[in-house]
Order: sequence, then structure tokens, then C-alpha cells
Amino acid sequence: MAKGSIVRLEAIDQGADMAVGDGPPPRAGPPGTRGVAILRLLARSREPLGVNAIAREIGIVPSTCLHILRALVAEGLVAIERGSKRYRLDAGVLTLARSALRQDGFSRQTQPELDALASNFPVTAIGVRVIALKHMIVVALSRAEASFRPHVDIGSRFPALISATGRCLAAFGHYSDAEIERAFRALRWDAAPNYKAWRTEVAETRRTGIGIDRGNYIRGVTIAAAPVFGIEGRMTHGLVAVAMSAQLGAGDAAAIGAELKSAAARVSAQLGGVDSTTT
Repeated sequence: MAKGSIVRLEAIDQGADMAVGDGPPPRAGPPGTRGVAILRLLARSREPLGVNAIAREIGIVPSTCLHILRALVAEGLVAIERGSKRYRLDAGVLTLARSALRQDGFSRQTQPELDALASNFPVTAIGVRVIALKHMIVVALSRAEASFRPHVDIGSRFPALISATGRCLAAFGHYSDAEIERAFRALRWDAAPNYKAWRTEVAETRRTGIGIDRGNYIRGVTIAAAPVFGIEGRMTHGLVAVAMSAQLGAGDAAAIGAELKSAAARVSAQLGGVDSTTT
């Protein structure tokens, strides 16, 4: 591969929603809820969908589905392909996403920390927002200048308990053992750890405040993460460093983890969170 090649982590987005057992979208509720369900369905789909297919997946009659779709089209959130009369997401979704990121205190506080990590180590540094045990969303990132580097985009979603960040969430998310095991059993890894070994690593994460994934999620990739806490001492966000394992020197993983933990503690304090790693 040529210098500057990017190793894209396609596994991050593949089946992210289904992998955590989200199940089908809500089958009842007000139009706003159904509109959100339609947007999520179109976001998951790899190709545009027709009215009947959307209605079937959402669990509503086609006429109601068409009414909601027309409203979403009028707002620029959904576009219709005139030839096939199928629907896909439109650029208005990006406008909303950019506005959300501008208003997000976590993204603003995190960016300088991520830039420093990417300057000091050969990593892609990422800030994620945790959505319960469903998934995590990338809301900030910084990339090191490296010959080979993992690549992820703002807005990428992946299963909540996967990789190093998942170990942090299991340790500091305040979820029951039953909830955690059920979500874990639905995950897909390149080299999956068995549940007992993974729980041992979660216990170590709780002790050290740092989660490490050495090639489980994606072979040849080392991922470190540290939790960012909300006011109740529950993990709400995470700082993550993703690196090609072959590019890390002796002691780099430990140094990256320590820097992540310090950065996450600073961000937690700036956001008014209670750092559970020190209690």
C-alpha cells in the first residue's frame, strides 16, 4: 500500500443497529415518533426505499407513511428519486447534525484533547456519545499523520459494548449484569473474547479507568478508551484512541491509555461530571 494509505474500519458501521438488538422501529406512536423511525430506517438502508417497504418496516399503513414522508421531504430531511419514487435521506439531516455538534459542549471541550493525542501518538483520536446500551456515535475526532491509519467519520455509529469503549461502558454505565450479558451476546467481533474473559477485562477497566482492546474488535488494531462522566457518575461519553498495532512502540499503549484517562477526567470536570474512576 502507498504511503498515507487509510485503513477504513468498515466493521464499525456494518449492522450497527441490529448488532445491539435494537429490533424493529416503534410500531405505534405519534407522527413525530414515526417520522424519527423512518429517518432511522433510511439511515440503516444501503439503498433508497419505496413507500410500501418503509410502511411495512415501520408497521403503519402506506397512506400514513406517505403523509409523513411528504412532510420530511418538505423539510429537506428526505429526498425522493423521481424515476423510482423511492426515498433516501437528504442534506437537511447534515444541517441538523452540524447544528447539534456546534451546540454540543462535549465536542467543544474534547477537540483540543483529541488534537493533542493525535499529535503525540500515531492514533485516530475519537470522542463518542453513548446512547444507553444501544450504540455510540462519533461526535469529534482528530487524525494523526501516519503512513497507515484507521479511519472513521463524524456520525459513525457502532454497538455500545464493542471494543475498548464497551469495556468502559460495562464498567461505568450502571447497567445490570443481565442487561450487559444480553447486549454482549449480540456483538460481532473479528476475534471475539469469551464472556468470562471479557468480564475479567471489564473488572480491570473498572480498576484502572482505562479500557483496552488488542485486536478483538478488528485484527491488527489496538483501541484504548477512557470514560467521560455525567453529573450522576455514569459514563455518558468516551475518549478513544485507535491505532494500527504494528505502529505502536513498547509502552505506547500504556502511555496512550494514561493520557486518555487524564484527558477524560479534565473533560468530565469541565462538563460538571462526577469521575467514578476515583471513587
